[in-house]
Amino acid sequence: MKDLNEKTIHNLNKLIDDFAGQNQAYYRKVFSHMLEVSGFRLTFNYAAALLGPIWYGARGIWSWFLPFLVLEAFAFIQIAKGVFGDLGRESRLRAESISETLSLRYDQIAAAEKSGSGSLEALKRAAQALEGALEKANEAALAAQASGAAFVVGGMLLLLAIKVLQGGLANWALENQFSRWRSDRSVAHGFSYGRFILGLFLFVFVVSLSAIKFSLPDAFPVLAQFPTDRGWRINVGDGIQAGFDWTKIAGRGFFDTLTTGMRNLLDAIEVVLVETPWPVVSLVIIMLAYLSAGARVAIFTGAALAYLGLLDFWDKAMTTVALLGAAALISITLGIPLGILCARRPKVFAVIRPVLDFMQSMPSFVYLIPVVAFIGSGKPAGVVATMIFGSPPVIRFTVLGLQQVPETVREAALAFGASPRYLLWKVDLPLAARTIMAGVNQTILLSLAMVVVASLIGAKGLGEDVLEALQFAAAGQGILAGLAILFCALILDRIVAGKEKR
Repeated sequence: MKDLNEKTIHNLNKLIDDFAGQNQAYYRKVFSHMLEVSGFRLTFNYAAALLGPIWYGARGIWSWFLPFLVLEAFAFIQIAKGVFGDLGRESRLRAESISETLSLRYDQIAAAEKSGSGSLEALKRAAQALEGALEKANEAALAAQASGAAFVVGGMLLLLAIKVLQGGLANWALENQFSRWRSDRSVAHGFSYGRFILGLFLFVFVVSLSAIKFSLPDAFPVLAQFPTDRGWRINVGDGIQAGFDWTKIAGRGFFDTLTTGMRNLLDAIEVVLVETPWPVVSLVIIMLAYLSAGARVAIFTGAALAYLGLLDFWDKAMTTVALLGAAALISITLGIPLGILCARRPKVFAVIRPVLDFMQSMPSFVYLIPVVAFIGSGKPAGVVATMIFGSPPVIRFTVLGLQQVPETVREAALAFGASPRYLLWKVDLPLAARTIMAGVNQTILLSLAMVVVASLIGAKGLGEDVLEALQFAAAGQGILAGLAILFCALILDRIVAGKEKR
């Protein structure tokens, strides 16, 4: 047993030597407790305390390099402000502004005395108040200028505290790095002079520029404002506008066909939801809620539909659901097959993923710009904008669901002679159905979230009422319309979620 322990310690020491690179004996002593206890043990690394974030960078512990760099930069800023800074600058500028205003008041007082104006007393009171403010501003400037020593002392105490913290955490952080390195040799190890030079450069760059900017704000104007030329923005914007114009003219046939198709689909759905007698529509929706989610959801659906009807939101609610239905139908019809393709072709997903990231990261209002440029305003434009905003979840969830299908199940199906089509329809999609339905649910709800935004470009529905309430500050009407949108969302959510659960 003793030989086994000695062999284990020998192997550990050899690993420590390979990892440390320098000061091997010191780190053997520091890491010697790893065989006995794990976790934090208070030690102090003087090299880390002296070099600060540069030491962490040289050791490849960049996750600690950045916070310590920020902390030391803040401490050096305080010291630089105390030594070189014009601490009374703001108060002095305020005093100069008050002095200019006071000079103007003196001129007005002189003119009022000559003309015998009745505003003479008011002007004198204003001048007296300005004189008091000027005196306070000058006193504040002198007091601020005299506080330089406090800034220096405070900065040095802060820097000392940071150094103590860096030295106390260094060995623990390096030990964690060593633990990761033992299982993954790609983890940074040793004391690299290349990393040391890089850390030194970053430290000098950040600390020096920050100290100069805060202590001498007028010395280098380039540090206060990014060097640019407004003409560049104008030229780039004109270029983008020219590209939009060319695309609109060249693709007129495509955009006209798209607009016509969207309008026909919307008209068909509106005929079913709006033109059909409301008792029939209500009955169908309540029965659908009962069959998919149960009696409680059916009762809630009936109450929500009664709210929409009694407060005169029925037609606009059905128009909203028609717009939502068209957008969601297109998104789901295209999104699920595209998700299946991405799950089976990683290279395709590598191309599609940045597009999905762009679609989800772009603010919703920005979608309206290209949509209006290519399609114009109205309901078809609202459908397209809603579709772009709501389609990424169903694609991502389809990919996720298919990727989570156990390989053992697929291999068993293939071993029994399953064809690719059978494997997709009878194995992959049933096992991924819950995840895919969650994506469908998210697509529907995100599409409904675009209702108010789409109303800005002429899409009808409940979004119009909310928009009017915002324009005329009609809080009561806006709340009622918002609740109507909420009930539409809850009905759809409960129906889809209930179907997924069953």
